[in-house]
Amino acid sequence: MVTACTAAALVVAAASDVAGASGGTPAKVSGSVALALAGVIAPLSPELSGAEKKAVAMLFAANSDIPHKKPIVVTADKIVCRTGNVDITVRNCEVTFGKKVKTVNGPTANEIFATLALAGIPPDGAAGSNFESLTKLSCTIDPNAIRQKDGSGADCTFQPGN
Repeated sequence: MVTACTAAALVVAAASDVAGASGGTPAKVSGSVALALAGVIAPLSPELSGAEKKAVAMLFAANSDIPHKKPIVVTADKIVCRTGNVDITVRNCEVTFGKKVKTVNGPTANEIFATLALAGIPPDGAAGSNFESLTKLSCTIDPNAIRQKDGSGADCTFQPGN
């Protein structure tokens, strides 16, 4: 019988293989993982319009019947997340868009950290903390393809770690 912890470890290990997240190798994720990655980053993006943010949020919330028709590109130059394993209250992420850096804490940071793990970004530990990071995130979300409900319409590329 497989325990929940073992099953979770297998999912993370499989995601790592899919992403090709071996230090410095460009990685790609598609489908539900790519939509999740775009879904947690889009609300923070100063580059997306309100309509684009709303469209990504609706798609991420299982509503593919949206008025937005054009592909949406969600980008971030760098994402660095940290959780504490000594001070277990620490959860924060810095998301860089050009010269703008957005810092989030608590549940939002936890969502980003967990989604990075799902995308195959391995954690790196240091002095009471766990870190996950990536650079050059670019996700393309195509609402028309997603409406087909065939697993297509969401693709992300990124550079793991840094």
